[in-house]
Amino acid sequence: MPRTVTAGLDGSAESRAAVEWAAREAVLRGLPLRLVQVWEPLPDPLAQAPLLGAEAEQDWIERPPDESAEGLRLRHPGLEVITERRTGDPVDVLCEAAGTSELLALGSRGLGGLHGFIVGSVGLAVTGHADCPVVLVRAGEQAADEHRADPTGIPSAAAPFRPVVLGLDITAPDAALLEFAFGAAALRGAPLRVVYAWVPQPPPSNETPGYAYEAEASPVAELEPRNAFMLGRALEPWRESFPDVDVAEAAVEGSAGSVLVDASRDACLVVVGRRVRKARVGAHLGHVAHAVLHHSPAPVAVVPHA
Repeated sequence: MPRTVTAGLDGSAESRAAVEWAAREAVLRGLPLRLVQVWEPLPDPLAQAPLLGAEAEQDWIERPPDESAEGLRLRHPGLEVITERRTGDPVDVLCEAAGTSELLALGSRGLGGLHGFIVGSVGLAVTGHADCPVVLVRAGEQAADEHRADPTGIPSAAAPFRPVVLGLDITAPDAALLEFAFGAAALRGAPLRVVYAWVPQPPPSNETPGYAYEAEASPVAELEPRNAFMLGRALEPWRESFPDVDVAEAAVEGSAGSVLVDASRDACLVVVGRRVRKARVGAHLGHVAHAVLHHSPAPVAVVPHA
């Protein structure tokens, strides 16, 4: 099967936002868009109920993805849209679909005034296990939200993209993560802002009390230029590979989650990584990815890496 941009579709407002985002991404990448709708059979006692089981199945039958596909083709002439209706566990089906996808887009409910996500159990499980990057898109996300304001001060899809923001760990800068972020910025003609956040270690407890201030201040003064240098060095080969991408980097003292959430407020896309773990069960997303997923107002791409 050819590579696709894939989106999970369940008829909810959040999944519709993810589908629209995925359609725009498929156009940017010149790839087909695949819509996957999953029917999870009801447990036997519920399925055997004469009304409940029949009504639930009929509702699924009457909401075919073909209707969404037709609207997408009209809004994006030339876009190839493939529809699939699958039965099974949503996590398993979506993770299987991710195996032949460039990326997978899923929806998450918004948190109103907090401008963040409520990531459901299916979204978290798929994000933690999928083989391709997973992008979480909040309900209500529109194309104009990813762009700068036009001359009248109104965000417009005709205006330039806001920056792509990448959270990078300079102690282990992964190539897959960097390639995805630079590629996303290049596709959009957007600037790339690369952020490394660090927290200085407290001084040893046996330091002489009279020198406590020096013991705290000196490491910070030493770490700032060192971290900035290491960040710049990690980006050097990627600047050469993507010479048209305008890159700005910042080594910032602070909590990585908080720093990235702050940066996300002016981003069209936030990119974070997750380490691939072989265990089927257990936590697969780090605390930084969790923080960004739950509080970023922009779509978040979680990229698996070794």
